[in-house]
Amino acid sequence: MRTLLRVDIEASAVAADGVGEAPAETFAGWLAGRAAQGWEETPAPDGSVVRFRVHLEDGPPARDFVGELRRDWPGLPVTTEGIEEEDWGAAWMAFFTPIEVGGVYEIVPPWLADKDTGDLKPICIEPKMAFGTGHHPTTALCLEIFADALRAGRIRPGMRFLDLGTGSGILGIGLCRLGLTGAGLDIDPQAVWCAAENVRQNGVADAMSLAVGGVGSLAPDATFDVVVANILAAPLIAMARRLVRHVAPGGLFALSGVLATQAEDVAAAYQAAGLPAPAVRESGEWAGLVWE
Repeated sequence: MRTLLRVDIEASAVAADGVGEAPAETFAGWLAGRAAQGWEETPAPDGSVVRFRVHLEDGPPARDFVGELRRDWPGLPVTTEGIEEEDWGAAWMAFFTPIEVGGVYEIVPPWLADKDTGDLKPICIEPKMAFGTGHHPTTALCLEIFADALRAGRIRPGMRFLDLGTGSGILGIGLCRLGLTGAGLDIDPQAVWCAAENVRQNGVADAMSLAVGGVGSLAPDATFDVVVANILAAPLIAMARRLVRHVAPGGLFALSGVLATQAEDVAAAYQAAGLPAPAVRESGEWAGLVWE
């Protein structure tokens, strides 16, 4: 039986000087780029701190993660504990509950794959695999954008999509559920492997291709009717001029993985690349940017 490493971190939810980003906000951005399998995020009852919990398969990469965590965040309390894999599964079954998103989707785990979702379109996601279960605001923001675009007629069956930074594959799967076809890319091979499992679980393998790579791996003239990138602010800013070239004229373009305090900088990078100002949606400390 495999052993998993449970890592618990506490970060203050209040900025030290009373203004600017709280350590918990900054740490969540750091964590998003390093915990592809996701995490639990629980505010303390009094709102003073946020407790983060990450599970990793025990081994050298997990120990490297903990070392990097302690090096980059020496002031945060960090504890680790080894747990058996079957305990991990039981913990996720208690934690992961089906959720409705945007009035269009219902996200369910594999053990509830046969659940009757009624008029909602089911997306079945294995929560212990890769980042993106629908519970995190960055993922939910993107799915809500798709739902609104569907109602407005901006997303239609037969369109082509690009899901950049696909993670668990949830966003691409969500677009497949609306009749689109397309591609998911991620620079993390483990994420692509996990996304492939979810794509097969959802029966959309014929509609969504997957590959390891980033925006630079696309053909220079490749364009898509819908482009979504749920990554982080810094890489989104860095790739702005390259990424906009892959949005078809009149296409829907959505970015997430951005802290609300970073949205203005991300928007500015894409406006400098030739786009108008985006609509900005916020959910807690996170933001989504959309051009329609």
